[in-house]
Amino acid sequence: MADKKLTPVEKLNQEEAAAELERLAAEIAEHDARYHREDAPVISDAEYDALKQRNFAIEQRFPDLKRADSPSEKVGAAVSEKFEKIRHRVPMLSLDNAFSDEDVRDFAARVRRFLKLGEDAPLRLTAEPKIDGLSLSLRYEDGELVYAATRGDGTTGENVTANARTISDIPNRLKGDPPAVMEVRGEVYMTKADFAELNARQEAAGKPTYVNPRNTAAGSLRQLDASITAGRALKFFAYAWGEVSEMPADTQMGMVEAFREFGFETNPLMAVFESVEKLIQHYHRIEMERADLAYDIDGVVYKVDDLTLQERLGFVSRSPRWAIAHKFPAEKAMTTLNAIDIQVGRTGAITPVARLEPVTVGGVVVENATLHNAEEIERLGVMIGDTVIVQRAGDVIPQILGYVPEKRPKDAEPFEFPTVCPCSLKTPIVREAIASGEESVVRRCSGEFACPFQRKEHLKHFVSRRAFDIEGLGEKQIEYFFDDEGGLEIRTPAQIFTLAKRDETALTKLKNRDGYGEVSAQKLFDAIEERRTIPLERLIYGLGIRHVGESTAKTLARAYLDWPSFEEAALKIADGDEAAREEMDALDDVGDAVIDSIARYFSEPHNRDMVEKLIGELTVEEAERPATDTALSGKTIVFTGALERMSRDEAKALAERFGAKAAGSVSKKTDLVVAGPGAGSKLAKAQEFGVEVIDEDEWFRRVEGL
Repeated sequence: MADKKLTPVEKLNQEEAAAELERLAAEIAEHDARYHREDAPVISDAEYDALKQRNFAIEQRFPDLKRADSPSEKVGAAVSEKFEKIRHRVPMLSLDNAFSDEDVRDFAARVRRFLKLGEDAPLRLTAEPKIDGLSLSLRYEDGELVYAATRGDGTTGENVTANARTISDIPNRLKGDPPAVMEVRGEVYMTKADFAELNARQEAAGKPTYVNPRNTAAGSLRQLDASITAGRALKFFAYAWGEVSEMPADTQMGMVEAFREFGFETNPLMAVFESVEKLIQHYHRIEMERADLAYDIDGVVYKVDDLTLQERLGFVSRSPRWAIAHKFPAEKAMTTLNAIDIQVGRTGAITPVARLEPVTVGGVVVENATLHNAEEIERLGVMIGDTVIVQRAGDVIPQILGYVPEKRPKDAEPFEFPTVCPCSLKTPIVREAIASGEESVVRRCSGEFACPFQRKEHLKHFVSRRAFDIEGLGEKQIEYFFDDEGGLEIRTPAQIFTLAKRDETALTKLKNRDGYGEVSAQKLFDAIEERRTIPLERLIYGLGIRHVGESTAKTLARAYLDWPSFEEAALKIADGDEAAREEMDALDDVGDAVIDSIARYFSEPHNRDMVEKLIGELTVEEAERPATDTALSGKTIVFTGALERMSRDEAKALAERFGAKAAGSVSKKTDLVVAGPGAGSKLAKAQEFGVEVIDEDEWFRRVEGL
């Protein structure tokens, strides 16, 4: 994996660690959005887990650097704007992972230590297959289905009630005598047979086929037209709960049995065990049966059976202490490496992609695999024509583990990594120096916005939700407009806002195009006009400057307050002005990596020209000046646990508006901790340091008094 080439965590200094945490936060957020919101992941589960593990390791070594947007505090991704939002009464958290039998034994030992249970004391644990689908929460009141919501970011999900009602496994009315309020949670999935049948229909109709059952099920549930969902043969397993007015059982297994009595399908492979070794035996038994199951699974979930013990164990960060997911090892196959192509990402990163002879790995036909970088190709020693070993660690682009020497053909060709970008400009490919003084393993096209490959990806970032967020202009629409040659082309940000004036007939042209009508075309033009006025922090983030994520953009906006001041500072830094550089370097969360990126960005004439034309089309709002005369001014506040009256992001924004700094971790410099239900290690740390701790109600009383 690419992370093998990164500086080891134990060798990072303070500045390098801060830059790496910023990079990881942005990268993980992007992958969260692709997996949870767009149902289109681009890396494997194993690669994603490695990113999270590296982030966690750095935070453990440098706790004071933990970011407010730390991935270790997040679950899933923010909800799509297509659906009404529903706030979960009880957060939908994720599970920690175990990757070996020993990890499972460690989990059981941690549970015993926390509960002060001796080795001989009974500890019942349930085991159930981890369904590879989409999490769903169903709220019933007086036995009637009130709404269905996706996990979303764990706190707020999407209202997919109409779609959920089309799933035969989900009863509209519960059987028996259920509690007055009953939130049943589980997994929406598609069987392998139904998936194959759907693809056969697609192929017969001359339409594209789908990649795998998990993404297809997720995409089907999140259709705006419920009739599409109804035609997709989705199914549902119930295995958890949210808010319940009266618990129908006092064990995990008892609750699942109650779900069955209420009319839900539950997994027949779920069982209870008295010992860890029997638990692990069950895991390996399911692993052997995995290929023959009617549905995809990617592991086995273990939970403490006694609900009283679950309550005592509580939560740590975003996960319960009483449960863990034991993941299956990656699946492998052998095939031929036919070619290696080069892809260019938004930041110019050059990624070699293996083109493979199609092979089925774990039920999915694989044709491509990532090779990460030139060093990875050299390490693997693979040549074009080799028989390679392919590993699929998730339902996405897999990775190559190596080649089979005895099968290497005589005409196998070594791959020569290019020195210029494959774009039409043939701009040089460069390697940047990292903080240690060594060259980065990542090679980049130096063309920035001038490079056609980067330009398209930059535009997708520019219109993304946390940047300009133009309704009706997402990634698919950017592809459409970027390649247009009929007067509706959009190849720079400014061209989004000049679409109407460049061609008086633009609206007429658009409403006559496939996928648009008079109403949708007018809505798009109205949405573009609405975004002519933009907050400074969104503009800075939308420019797509490397290392400048959402949090850093906010820091820069609050420091410089308006666009002319920020632009002047950026241009001075690009020209080598040391005073301007020192001024920016003094800001929290801004270091050399950010400043160097800003310097490179504004040193490029194409970028400056693009920015100048864009600003000519916009009204940029000044950043909100933080209060300096409130009781919270200058205070450092940490929010932990589940907040019930507003999201954590809203709480942090409120604190910052009154002049406080919202931090992600507790240290001796922390002034106040606001703790909600499920607060774990941060609460303990606050008590250790003698930091004042209040609940959410007290927080609002103090804020209302300012």
